[in-house]
Amino acid sequence: MSAQKGRDMLLKIDATGSGSFTTIAGLRSNTLTFNTETVDASSQDSTGAWRELLSGAGLKSASLRGSGIFKDAASDAMLRSNFFNGTLMEWQIIIPDFGIVQGPFQITSLDFGARHDAEVTFDLSLASAGVLTFTTL
Repeated sequence: MSAQKGRDMLLKIDATGSGSFTTIAGLRSNTLTFNTETVDASSQDSTGAWRELLSGAGLKSASLRGSGIFKDAASDAMLRSNFFNGTLMEWQIIIPDFGIVQGPFQITSLDFGARHDAEVTFDLSLASAGVLTFTTL
């Protein structure tokens, strides 16, 4: 993958459940992380006393962090209500020239910040809450 514009990595939400995704307004940065837990299958018979892992047995998860500014009252209200209600929503993360990750996520953190001489900012953390799909672009 060659160098890409950071602004082309988009975070979108299906706010109505209709399958129509809307870009979260005002994001300035975001980071997507994939994780998998390992399952240790080592025993006294493990060759050379090296740890052995059980292939494909660990739980998979993804998390996303983003930060930016609110551009309209609608996106502010949508994120706030989803956080306080603990709602699982369908999200898309578009990674330019790579693919689209889609699935249910829950907002696990929503932080607000402000300086006296600047705009109000927010930081958002999402945790995967089910099966994610990956579609190549």
